[in-house]
Amino acid sequence: MPIVEVTDLYKSYGERTVVDGVSFDVGDGEIFGILGPNGAGKTTTVECVSGLRVPDRGTVRVAGLDPVADHHAVTEILGTQLQQSALQPKLTVREALGLYASFYPDPADGMALAERLGLAPVFGTRFAQLSGGQQQRLFIALALIGRPRVVVLDELTTGLDPRGRRETWSLIEEVRDSGVTVLLVTHFMEEAQRLCDRVAVFDAGAIKALGSPTELVGRSASAVVVSFRPTGGSPLDRSEFETLPGASAVRGDGERIVIEGSDDTVDAVLSLLARRGLSAERLRVTDATLDDAFLDITSSEPGHAGS
Repeated sequence: MPIVEVTDLYKSYGERTVVDGVSFDVGDGEIFGILGPNGAGKTTTVECVSGLRVPDRGTVRVAGLDPVADHHAVTEILGTQLQQSALQPKLTVREALGLYASFYPDPADGMALAERLGLAPVFGTRFAQLSGGQQQRLFIALALIGRPRVVVLDELTTGLDPRGRRETWSLIEEVRDSGVTVLLVTHFMEEAQRLCDRVAVFDAGAIKALGSPTELVGRSASAVVVSFRPTGGSPLDRSEFETLPGASAVRGDGERIVIEGSDDTVDAVLSLLARRGLSAERLRVTDATLDDAFLDITSSEPGHAGS
């Protein structure tokens, strides 16, 4: 059964519609990703789920509760790490963890959470003196300290270095494995592809595609990427590759040719090279990524509606 249900959600600011008829549901224990360009309506949507914004139309339910009408009850089962947050500048990490733990009848061990996120060396450091990445890790710990059934993570790993990002991904996988449902707003395609069971791609305030990362990549116009450096024989013009079966894009990368297409494109490339007496030096054939699918899905939209 869905633990989060969003139905026909609309939100406007003045004459500007930022969420335009959005509907989706999130299963219990699922990591559900929300992707989209800047201004696509992602943050406004999760703020409505968290009860921080009042929808103009439509319904939102978290475990059957209305985040606005039943706000107190929802705060007991939903944790939130917002894209832009701040604490009192003089509050130390230890004090912040203790303060947030006091809000809940059965909090998690905040110190253990923070240590898992690499914050042990700064337990006594004031919030204003933390780096951007350390502040981000602290807000993740605070979002999880109430043992929520659902947690909203908006730009989870912004400001973290690659090691910190991967350590945080491992923590979120552990959180999901403990039964917590995760709504993850992200710009990192690698993050979504690794973590998410399903992904909704937002653009111009609406959902343009919804499915597992594998399904979205499979729908991409460029399911396969072929790259190589042609050697020997007579030179080829790029236009000869553009007319091959399934080819959706051809570009040069130095001396290398990169062709986006399908399995049929791979066969056609090799046949063309053989006919022309060419070799494909350092040939690489790789599957398309969620990045490629995202660009396919959003490239047709001329503008974006909101944030």
